Amino acid sequence: MEQEKRAWWKEAVIYQIYPRSFADSNGDGIGDLNGITEHLDYLAELGIDVIWLSPIYASPNDDNGYDISDYRAIMDDFGTMADFDRLLTEAHARHIRIVMDLVVNHTSDEHPWFIESRKSKDNPYRDYYIWKDPRDGGAPNKWASCFSGPAWQYDEQTGQYYLHCFSRKQPDLNWDNPKVRDEVFDLMDWWCQKGIDGFRMDVISMISKHPDFPDGPVHEDGYSDMFAYVCNGPHVHEYLQEMNRRVLSRYDLLTVGEAAGVTVEEAKKYANSAGTELGMVFHFEHTDGAANSEAVIGKWTKNPPKMPYVRKILNKWQTELEGKAWGSLYWDNHDQPRAVSRFGNDAPQWRVKSAKMLATVLHMQKGTPYIYQGEEIGMTNMHFHSVADCADIEEKNAWQELVVDKKLVDGKTLLACFDTVARDNARTPMQWDDTQNAGFTTGKPWLALNPNYTDINVKAALADKDSVFYYYQQLIKLRHTYPIIVYGRFRPLLEDSGEIYAYQRELDGQVLTVAANWTEREVPCNLLDGLPGRELIANYAAHKNGWLQPYEARVILTDKS
Repeated sequence: MEQEKRAWWKEAVIYQIYPRSFADSNGDGIGDLNGITEHLDYLAELGIDVIWLSPIYASPNDDNGYDISDYRAIMDDFGTMADFDRLLTEAHARHIRIVMDLVVNHTSDEHPWFIESRKSKDNPYRDYYIWKDPRDGGAPNKWASCFSGPAWQYDEQTGQYYLHCFSRKQPDLNWDNPKVRDEVFDLMDWWCQKGIDGFRMDVISMISKHPDFPDGPVHEDGYSDMFAYVCNGPHVHEYLQEMNRRVLSRYDLLTVGEAAGVTVEEAKKYANSAGTELGMVFHFEHTDGAANSEAVIGKWTKNPPKMPYVRKILNKWQTELEGKAWGSLYWDNHDQPRAVSRFGNDAPQWRVKSAKMLATVLHMQKGTPYIYQGEEIGMTNMHFHSVADCADIEEKNAWQELVVDKKLVDGKTLLACFDTVARDNARTPMQWDDTQNAGFTTGKPWLALNPNYTDINVKAALADKDSVFYYYQQLIKLRHTYPIIVYGRFRPLLEDSGEIYAYQRELDGQVLTVAANWTEREVPCNLLDGLPGRELIANYAAHKNGWLQPYEARVILTDKS
């Protein structure tokens, strides 16, 4: 096999921070940049290499910062540009790099470009966005937005509709207009000049739409699925190659694209080994609730993912990207529920063991691993007593549409789905200690804390040498120590097992064997019995020959030579 081209961002471990929920330095109940700076030593102790910041730009906050009104300004809630400059300096002093969230599929409707665009059809900024005439007295097509309801908003002033794949306050940019691309590349270069270390690109696979804007099959709710026409569009690779030529290739950056609707074949283009587009992409196949388990409606499900399905998807991406493109590894993020609650078992007797098992399975695979804030201490999903507990626009809109307007689901059922997959599960404030408000703020938190913060928090984790935190710390050290964990070829094992996820990695005469029991039962497994070599990490101190204990994970390194 051809030797894998080495790069710092392949060897790095990324820590995602959702600034609103990480740490509040001024008592207003909202996390901020200074709060992040105050906790850099904690992240340095964990051992991570990179912080990915969810959006910190000026925003009206219709979608918690993913609706940007000024790409060159900091949201007032988070502080000032001077605060950002200090964060960047202090992070770099600790050898931690900063990656920004780039949200350029859409802007806020309060961005100056859109304010101008909607003034008249002949405004110079009109073509910065996607405007269409009505069809049959209504919207240009039947596309449903990602946040429920139509994907088009009528504008009285000009008698046309504008496209918004997400909230109506997030109009989609028209990337077919070269002036839009010039603007985006200029603002990217501006941040690179400030010294940032890369970009996570929000829904970047959606920047090129089908030119005919056709309807897909219409569902019983009257809407059609737009994804076939807005994901991986006709010019997306052309535009990303232009971005690479004009900006990315001029700096030493980590780049990862959130690629809704991406297939393995498309990922080979986005993250090609020649480096003409992006470094890697995020796919969503293993987090697809509807595919993983029986869904109630749309993405909403009450059921945990089935391990054989998750394994099949992850193994597919591991084997098919081999030697052709680089992958990213994650269980959860700001849009996904807590990993231990979704894929593991958050019951008190199993939370720590299953959190460590999940971490082992992910961090021993090939690709760049991402840790979402709180994952390293085993934070869990929230329980929603009512829709009033929800802050996220997706949950509120789903409730209005599915429970109130169309009565397709009863409220109790949808709340149970929220407990399982709602985005707010990941957005509850970081749990620093067992004092009031978990040490997150001295004020009233913008979103309610998970009541279990008195037991699950950073202070308790740091005091317990057997905690999830120190296990993650050990995994990160191993990745920094053993090239096989980063670059080794992946080979799946035991693919017919309904309980065990196992695989091997191989590089330069070494073999790494990983086996993990995905259940709360002992299961027979002799894969590791008598295997020569040394155990790199395990979540049990003692093992039973012929068996894997509940949620047990083990990693053995063998020298073949």
